Amino acid sequence: MGLRRVPQGVPRVVERGALCGKGATATAVLNPGARLTRPLVRGADGELAPADWDEALARVARGLSGARERYGADAVAVFGGGGLTNEKAYALGKFARLVLGTSQIDYNGRFCMSSAAAAGNRAFGLDRGMPFPLADIPRTGCVILVGSNLAETMPPALRYFTELRANGGTLIVIDPRRTRTAEQADLHLAPRPGTDLALALGLLHLVVAGGRVDEAFVAERTSGWEEARAEAMAHWPELVERITGVPVPQLREAVELFCAPEAAMVLTARGPEQQSKGTDTVSAWINLCLATGRAGRPYSGYGCLTGQGNGQGGREHGQKADQLPGYRMLTDPAARAHVAGVWGVDPAVLPGPGRSAYELLEALGGPDPGGIRALLLMGSNPVVSAPRAAHIEERMRSLDFLAVCDVVLSESARLADVVLPVTQWAEESGTLTNLEGRVQLRRRAVPVPDGCRSDLAVLRGLARRLDFAGWDEGFPEEPERVFEELRRASAGGTADYAGITYARITAEGGVFWPCPAEDHPGTPRLFLDRFATPDGRARFTAVGHRPAAEEPDAEYPVLLTTGRVLAQYQSGAQTRRVAELNAAAPGPFVQVHPRLAAALGAAEGDRLVVVSRRGRAVAPARIDAGIRPDTVFMPFHWPGEGRANTLTNPALDPTSRMPEFKICAVRVERE
Repeated sequence: MGLRRVPQGVPRVVERGALCGKGATATAVLNPGARLTRPLVRGADGELAPADWDEALARVARGLSGARERYGADAVAVFGGGGLTNEKAYALGKFARLVLGTSQIDYNGRFCMSSAAAAGNRAFGLDRGMPFPLADIPRTGCVILVGSNLAETMPPALRYFTELRANGGTLIVIDPRRTRTAEQADLHLAPRPGTDLALALGLLHLVVAGGRVDEAFVAERTSGWEEARAEAMAHWPELVERITGVPVPQLREAVELFCAPEAAMVLTARGPEQQSKGTDTVSAWINLCLATGRAGRPYSGYGCLTGQGNGQGGREHGQKADQLPGYRMLTDPAARAHVAGVWGVDPAVLPGPGRSAYELLEALGGPDPGGIRALLLMGSNPVVSAPRAAHIEERMRSLDFLAVCDVVLSESARLADVVLPVTQWAEESGTLTNLEGRVQLRRRAVPVPDGCRSDLAVLRGLARRLDFAGWDEGFPEEPERVFEELRRASAGGTADYAGITYARITAEGGVFWPCPAEDHPGTPRLFLDRFATPDGRARFTAVGHRPAAEEPDAEYPVLLTTGRVLAQYQSGAQTRRVAELNAAAPGPFVQVHPRLAAALGAAEGDRLVVVSRRGRAVAPARIDAGIRPDTVFMPFHWPGEGRANTLTNPALDPTSRMPEFKICAVRVERE
């Protein structure tokens, strides 16, 4: 396949006018009957009751300041969300570090792309979900899609892959289940959960053995190849077949499809990333791209598919435990000095890095001196979405004080001392950065309902009540004013937004970062000339296969993997309030292979008990030959007895601190 000329521009509209069912029905949550419209404060009787905003904000300020005064600044924590706009993520990080003086801030996006981010940073010197636009996908020759069911999780994106195949390209899908996405593939590989790392190494072994390494690219544009090559050669095809369950002929076919065209891509999602070895797993897939010259060239490269509305931008501007705006690192003295200068403070007042998301949640209510006693939760529902969720729910209940900002009364909000009703997508303006690194502007479409305020107004009100001297100028409510400061704070950073303005985004249909100046065109495609490392070379990482943190045994002989379904989203806090979506996906289920169902004596719809070392969940059986016989699947959108994350393992990746959502050992029984 010959390369088409790389276009200078990209389409203005990523979705091309398409919406998934969740987007098409999102207006239902704007209905006052579906969402919060009054602050709620827990009274002496232990019940949440309506209150006015002054009372509610004063209560939050007292709860946060009381814990800080009694136990120290790090006894107060902030937990954000990957759905917050860039402006809100920026303001939340600034609020935590300047107003509260705490290092304890992280967000649920840690559970999304952190492994891919860590692997991308160490290979390329920069993390942006995709280094090229989605519009490039139909122009490549082959895509390996690892651990993504985008036909259900982001349906509008599927058309790019349909066009790829219509143009003569091929699609390889790697997933332990035969999903709707896998049904679209030219080749579907179904590895045992937790073995994606071995699979990538096996493919690289075959690339080397078959003489398919792009030696010129490796020599001119990479470093570290010999060490990575040696690791791959220790994973010969028959060994990889034993580890993964993928037959050797399928491994060889995948290499042939990937290497035959002039250009190809690898895209990963939560499947390989939500593992205790997720960073190394992604690195192995990046190694495959580098060895074959599928990086830093037109229509080629490695990319990551985000899982939340602002999954990319949410981690770039300061709500992550170790980062400052512009994707700067808190441990970098120059980064601290720059951001402190924008904020008008001494760099010494900025706290250092704090706990990662799960470690922060596990420290809630802790009796030791380093425990967290008060929490401000914004845009997240960890009672449903966190691993080992029953334990996290217990930790949240043990807090001295909990404040939640949300659109609806989520399961986490029900535990709060104060619940603040905040605006949502159609009621506020702000920017979001999509998986391509394209900064987009979402304009307010409807009036703010009576009784609701924006998250920015909440932070401003709290800063004033907590006697922060710079609350007036430092915490404006107007999103564009916040963005103007974000531009200055990000200037010169990895994620440089300095040249992006609301006017430019509107005129151009979005602007790709890095964009260091207003006369800079933005950067739709990264790495075509050099990588973002000090020497301009991409770095191989030598990685070897290792088992999951928890493998099956006699007591827990089956593997559980989790994920999403088409009609629900994340913890379901909003989508479970939409009648049309509930009709399509009314509750949890356990997907089991017919062979396992027969061994259990279970029929379709029978209630199954799934038990791990952390708890039990109960849900109806869904018998399907499209899953491996040694594996069961549960979606994680529901609370209660069918809560999948009651079961999941919080074992953390040593680099990204990503929990191992995708693999744990369970036993399955009929109720």
